[in-house]
Amino acid sequence: MLEFSHLAWLVPVFPLLAFLILIAFGKQMKSTGTIVGTFGVLLSLILSLLILFERLGDVRDYRWDEFEWLKIGDASVRFGFEVTNLNALMLVVVTLVSVLVHLYSTSYMAKDERITVFYSYLSLFTFSMLSLVISPNLLQLYVFWELVGVCSFLLIGFWYQKPEARAAAKKAFIVTRIGDVGLFIAVLMLFWHVPGHSLDFPSIHNAFQGTPDISPGIITCIGILIFVGAAGKSGQFPLHVWLPDAMEGPTPISALIHAATMVAAGVYLVARTYDIFLASDTALLVVLIVGAFTAIFAATIGLAQNDIKRILAYSTVSQLGYMMMAMGLGTWMAYTAGIFHLFTHAFFKALLFLGAGSVIHAVHTQNIHEMGGVGRRMKVTAWTFAIGALALSGIVPLSGFWSKDAILAVAYHENKLVFAVGLLGSFLTAFYMARLFMLVFTGKSRSEGAAQAHESSAAMTVPLAVLAVLAVVAGFVFVPEANSWLGDWLTDGKAGTESLEWTVMILSTAVALAGLGLGWWMYRSAGERTQAEPTGLARVLNRKYYVDELYQLVIVTPLHKLAQLLQLVDDFIIDGAIRAVAAGVRGIGYVGRRVQNGQVQTYGLVTLLSIVVIILAFAGRRFFHVG
Repeated sequence: MLEFSHLAWLVPVFPLLAFLILIAFGKQMKSTGTIVGTFGVLLSLILSLLILFERLGDVRDYRWDEFEWLKIGDASVRFGFEVTNLNALMLVVVTLVSVLVHLYSTSYMAKDERITVFYSYLSLFTFSMLSLVISPNLLQLYVFWELVGVCSFLLIGFWYQKPEARAAAKKAFIVTRIGDVGLFIAVLMLFWHVPGHSLDFPSIHNAFQGTPDISPGIITCIGILIFVGAAGKSGQFPLHVWLPDAMEGPTPISALIHAATMVAAGVYLVARTYDIFLASDTALLVVLIVGAFTAIFAATIGLAQNDIKRILAYSTVSQLGYMMMAMGLGTWMAYTAGIFHLFTHAFFKALLFLGAGSVIHAVHTQNIHEMGGVGRRMKVTAWTFAIGALALSGIVPLSGFWSKDAILAVAYHENKLVFAVGLLGSFLTAFYMARLFMLVFTGKSRSEGAAQAHESSAAMTVPLAVLAVLAVVAGFVFVPEANSWLGDWLTDGKAGTESLEWTVMILSTAVALAGLGLGWWMYRSAGERTQAEPTGLARVLNRKYYVDELYQLVIVTPLHKLAQLLQLVDDFIIDGAIRAVAAGVRGIGYVGRRVQNGQVQTYGLVTLLSIVVIILAFAGRRFFHVG
């Protein structure tokens, strides 16, 4: 009987084939390039769903790694693929969001002359993420981890004619490389310390189970370095600075990066190597503190941003902080809650970004203070965006409520301070989403573009409707007591059954409603106000706590000055020495050329002088020898 898990290698192959076709024949297929790209990832989605449905039964993990990729002494690194419950779920999330982004882009990018290039990059990006997900060992994962970073560089800087896009692409590439160095060092340390130099995930799992033979200090170091890599991709403080600037790319890319691909890779990495973190309380504490701080830090910044995409970007950073915070609590139920939130977040965050793109496409601005009243003219966008905003805010019974509540329930039992941080983050999230919705969709139009806005085409609204449905129903896959199979399915029975925590549910709902209510009350008549220059705390939040300026002062400027100094050393010392040698050789050649002038008298004089020099040399040597 055919087992679809055995065909999992085809999931990334379909987008790869689409990429190769578009690169080879893109100029000749401008009208059909979108079909090729969309069809490729659609095939991946179909196969991913078949694999997931198969995994819902009682089946064992499947692994194929027969191809020997590298051999180092007695150790070998094999190339292949692995199918587990975790990555089967991730395959569906990535392909589903990617299909909807491909479909949405057919209209959003229709007037772009480089649309086939855009679709080729999209296909390569999807291939890279899918390959990362099914990698059977950490080294293969690292290869595709880097390829995901390259694709993000290409897509964020897709409109390279804009200086801001070029700068954002370079910033994303450089900042994530910092995290990647940490991950690379962790890979090297694992290769050295894991028995047999094995980097496959089952071997890593076995090496860190029970009482590991590896010293606690080494385990902590490896865990923190892996988290550094995850922090770079998933935008955790202080490596979050690239993610909001990535909004310079086309909006469909923002949706894909922030919902299901690049930022999800960091959380997936921590989940895939969770045994390492469970073996080190210090590494778990680092994950917990950084995640909790990032959740609050980014949420406060989101309160004072005026760019619709940047508000959503900081929301993504905050929600990724929630996921990392859950992982840092150090229980299998917390692990389940973090993955569950990653699952639901992919749908409502993709919905919000694509909804924002629909608004931007209609009003031709990203400043929320230049919008207003859009909801009257774009009802589908407004209603679907509202569903996404309520899901993000954690309003029952939408998906965000169940996943965020799962994290808060674990935090309530494990760490009351973390629980309080989670509640505060929930309040801030609800408040800034209410602010965003009121300023964009209600009140009076505050610009000509907003006054003339019209609903987007079906190619853009259909993905919004699909994601809105998912944002409503996705949370019901994991309802405490009533339907709590997900934890045992993801953790092979380690998580146990989650019980209903009415205290947590009531508090989280009350806090979210309070945030929405305060946002509605403060901005209900925003259409009648004029935008004022922020002052005081609002200015600090608007300037993102001056973190970018601090980077510029402490890191960028000193490195730039050092580079200038090294340039001077290169120009005047290294190149100067080379130029001096060259000048000396040229001088000797000039003298030689002057001597070899064809005049016999000159040759005789030189010969005589040479004889005199030789005689003096011998006489002098004899004189000093005798003396």
